[in-house]
Amino acid sequence: MKFLAEIEILPLKGLLDPQGKAVESGLPRIGIEHATNVRVGKFITMELEASSDISAHEMAEKACKSLLANLIMEGYTIRISSI
Repeated sequence: MKFLAEIEILPLKGLLDPQGKAVESGLPRIGIEHATNVRVGKFITMELEASSDISAHEMAEKACKSLLANLIMEGYTIRISSI
């Protein structure tokens, strides 16, 4: 079966996010006044061939731990759906 893995990677809470701070400080210049705690991360999608959604999740988890996320500074969330 084919599955779609959607992976969201963000800086861990409590760590400095310079990109998020830069966006947050720029928002008032475009008329968005009350945005706070802006965080900037990555969104990755991949199609996986797997026997089950559990197997697809395990594959995506391995990709995150081994390649996609810096686990010292980033956390991730994985969503799996069939396609």
